[in-house]
Amino acid sequence: MFDFLPVSEVLIKYLPGKNYRFIHFKNSFRVLVVILLLGFVNLGFCDDFSGVSVPLGFKFSGVDSSSSLVSENGVFALGFFEKIGSDSDGLLVGIRYNLGTKAANVPIWTVGGGLRVSLNSTFKLDLDGKLVLSNDLDGLVVWSSNTSNLGIEKANLLNNGNLVLVDSKNRVVWESYNSPTSTLVPGQSLHFPQNLRAPSAKSTVSYYSFVIRESGELALVWEHNVTYWRSHSSSSAAVKEARFDNDGVLGLYDDANKMVWSTSSKDFRDPSVRLRHLRIDQDGNLRMYSWDSFVQTWRVGWQAVENQCTVFGACGLYSVCGFNSSGPVCDCLFSDSNEWATGAPATDFGNSGCKKMIDLSNCKMRTSMLVMKQTVLYGLYPPHDVDLMLGQEACRAYCSNDTTCIAATSKNDGSGLCTVKRTSFISGYQTPSVPSTSYLKACFVPQAVSARGANPHDAGLIYLSPGKPGAERGSSRKFIGTIVIIILGTLLIILVLQMFAFWFLHKRRQMKAGKRIPFGKDEQMNPHYSALIRLSFEEIQELTSNFKNQLGPSVFKGQLSNRSLVIAKVINNPVVSEKEFRVAVASLGRTHHRNLVSLTGFCFEAKHKIILFEYVPNGSLDNFLFNVDHDKSNTDWQHRLDIAIGIARGIAYLHSECQQCIVHGDLKLENVLLDEKLVPKLTNFGLFKLKEGAATSESSPERDIYMLGEILLQIVLCKRNVAVGQQVFEQLNKEKELYEIEDARGVERVVRIALWCMQSQPFLRPSIGEVVKVLEGTLSVDSPSSALIFRRQSTMEEEAVEKIEIEA
Repeated sequence: MFDFLPVSEVLIKYLPGKNYRFIHFKNSFRVLVVILLLGFVNLGFCDDFSGVSVPLGFKFSGVDSSSSLVSENGVFALGFFEKIGSDSDGLLVGIRYNLGTKAANVPIWTVGGGLRVSLNSTFKLDLDGKLVLSNDLDGLVVWSSNTSNLGIEKANLLNNGNLVLVDSKNRVVWESYNSPTSTLVPGQSLHFPQNLRAPSAKSTVSYYSFVIRESGELALVWEHNVTYWRSHSSSSAAVKEARFDNDGVLGLYDDANKMVWSTSSKDFRDPSVRLRHLRIDQDGNLRMYSWDSFVQTWRVGWQAVENQCTVFGACGLYSVCGFNSSGPVCDCLFSDSNEWATGAPATDFGNSGCKKMIDLSNCKMRTSMLVMKQTVLYGLYPPHDVDLMLGQEACRAYCSNDTTCIAATSKNDGSGLCTVKRTSFISGYQTPSVPSTSYLKACFVPQAVSARGANPHDAGLIYLSPGKPGAERGSSRKFIGTIVIIILGTLLIILVLQMFAFWFLHKRRQMKAGKRIPFGKDEQMNPHYSALIRLSFEEIQELTSNFKNQLGPSVFKGQLSNRSLVIAKVINNPVVSEKEFRVAVASLGRTHHRNLVSLTGFCFEAKHKIILFEYVPNGSLDNFLFNVDHDKSNTDWQHRLDIAIGIARGIAYLHSECQQCIVHGDLKLENVLLDEKLVPKLTNFGLFKLKEGAATSESSPERDIYMLGEILLQIVLCKRNVAVGQQVFEQLNKEKELYEIEDARGVERVVRIALWCMQSQPFLRPSIGEVVKVLEGTLSVDSPSSALIFRRQSTMEEEAVEKIEIEA
């Protein structure tokens, strides 16, 4: 919503600048007078900018998203708008085209690279000269141009789509052209280290970006370590910038303003084309668009990657990109039933919805190799495959015999290259022109061979058993040999039945004796036995010496008969049913991760509910950080960073790698244990449903992200009570020992992602996968605004209400 002033005030205060659009007038006569006066003033005070000006104090809000500031030529508009084709929460703020239809009004620049805000947000030009995007309900400043007290007097939306802040002498102090997001318009340049980043539906950071490197090369990259398109310039001159012009040409220019490389649209220099832009789209491809005024739509005149399937990760996880008569489609590698899923249209790149690959360690039978002809597979996370020099059959055999191999690709182009993938995060592409053959390891299901024959998506797919290829099964037998086999078989069956009878009687005696002790002979012989067992309350009393050694509230130390140390946690909830208890225990019992404490056993009786966990010797993380003296050396920081990464990986496993999302619900320093090698292990996860009086907010994955942010700050600062917002950086400066850490960037990276995790609005928080990548250093993240104000919800109920409102 705009704030309007009386006409007399407008004439007195704003005549020295450009005309102020969207001013409310009471009658047409005043409109005519103001237009004539403003036109006269514009003739008398001419400057180098052709556009619309707004003064200090100008603002509008998201409540009336139809309000916008339109450029003088009517082509561009600045304001709040919804993202085209997105069902995500919140609005965007930025500059878009003003061409009538919603599909045509694509954005050319967005505040904060695509920050989403609520309807109650306000965008304004403060009286101190800075642009500010804030939430009026709680005063949260989401973004700022950081141009306070620089003599700025007004903002201009120019006819070329550039938003500039100018001082009293019409000098540009700040401009949107210098912070491009996903698009370049004619006349806009790209300098190192600037880049264009593809828009993302719900993430804080996109994986695809268009960069100009220090060497002068243009490239499309996935994250920071995979390049899938680059410009090839033969010139050795130092490149100054990349520039997009009105004729539809993208060129690289050296210091002498000489073009050293270029590419152009197919409608190059077409006089009928008035509007163009260059954009990196959500699918990771870079395209030139031209406005067709006749049919009122944008047409693609050039794209960097002709074969969309060769864009790294084009179809997302567990998918393969292929072609049919209508173009590229995304297919799943395989589903739970080992049959191909129906292909999704190529416009849904990265959102194919394919199920995660099955855990090969859970295969009931042997593993087999799916043979995928004319297919290239590659690992997404991490995107580092291993290259070996092996032939096609040797490549398949190597992967089949290597337990760490998930898939392999044999190039078959004469190079003898075999690429091995040791991650289950697989993607790929399939095309008739590729000579490669890929092998994907799967559980062996003999029935699948006949079922695949009727599936039209199975062209080029073969199912191989682990045996020798093409081995003959069975041979001709003589009549007498058949009779001998039948007799021997009958005798064997009789012998087996007798042995089974003896075994049953012996097992029955063992079961009676086993009621008095929790383990049998084999378990006592093996100190590493970890099968999930059910014990009686008397057995729990015995192994804990009648709950003698208490480690914490309702937590006791004990020892099994196989000498394994355990922790017994008493669940004090008399109303929990056996069904709820066993469902929770069964879910937790299936978790197996380096950074999770293993579940050993349980006890459920009418008055006693107890869960047994493995014992972790070095105690909790809060004891390590606050009750032990550290020398704050580089080794100590590396330990703390490794602990932070381990905690995030444990949460990532619970949220996204289990069959169903498991929310920790009580993430804090006391629930992070350290083993003898200082490897962190999460405990008490997923037990919030069994706690008496558990709050609804504990079941939210976003709450886990928020609490993880607090833990990260506590690890960095070695303080239990940490401030948030700008005060975090002030505390870091006061910590003199931090100056001795060589990995200062690592400290800053952890603090940045911690502050994003602690956003008060859950939809602004990153996903746990993004947190892991930032902590590992494989994904960059911008620092929140210096004026950002964080507030922690006072109660769990407030966060639950906020989550419900966001979902609504």
